[in-house]
Amino acid sequence: MADALPDLTAFDAVLFDLDGVLTPTAEVHMHAWQVMFEKLFAAWDITPAYTERDYFEHLDGKKRYDGVASLLWSRDVEVPWGEPTDAPELDTVCGIGNRKNAVFESVLRSEGIAPYPGSLALLDVLRDAGTRIAVVSSSKNAREVLTAAGIIDRFEVIMDGVIAERDGLASKPAPDVFVEAAAMLGVEPASSAAVEDALSGVRSAAAGGFALVVGVDRGVGAEVLRDAGAHVVVADLDEFLAGDGAGIRTAAPAPEKEESA
Repeated sequence: MADALPDLTAFDAVLFDLDGVLTPTAEVHMHAWQVMFEKLFAAWDITPAYTERDYFEHLDGKKRYDGVASLLWSRDVEVPWGEPTDAPELDTVCGIGNRKNAVFESVLRSEGIAPYPGSLALLDVLRDAGTRIAVVSSSKNAREVLTAAGIIDRFEVIMDGVIAERDGLASKPAPDVFVEAAAMLGVEPASSAAVEDALSGVRSAAAGGFALVVGVDRGVGAEVLRDAGAHVVVADLDEFLAGDGAGIRTAAPAPEKEESA
């Protein structure tokens, strides 16, 4: 039975993850991580081999360096943390993370990126309804991706890895980045919705007390997203668009909007 979908325009705000929700950059990230870690594991004779499941369990949705540390720890490998300015050739957590980012940036520059059509259509509906929207991404490349996709001007607030690092906010699955983004918008999580495709992101929004947590299943699995805390799961955000361009209301409607203080 399909999830009954609420009207997203009835919430005070909708906060979107970026990679895998608004743009298919998750695929570029997945490829960049795979290329980098397969070379690293081969050079260091690390077993078991890197798999796609490693991406979903240790990397997806997390800040870059936290993801590197998490995956290495899963193989009982520990290296110095280093500094964000470390060269990609250095065998530190930061150096390894920067190594992956070099691959990602090369692909983004050469191939560009476009938003998912269903996501863009939903952004249009929310804009026309006056619903406030924000991006909540762990990536330090968020602004570059949004610019390349031509949608950076759509969002009042862009909470990204740069701000999270500057302000000492914990990485997803901690609720910090979602809760802080809501505060930057001047809304309460309890009257807002969050949209995520990553397990860590779903757990982050659920822990932040958001009224609705939407899971977008781009491959991790619908049941896994529900188990992580998603209230509803869709394969694409165009499922929220009814024939008249409005969200679909359910028997349990979203909370009424209130004016922000």
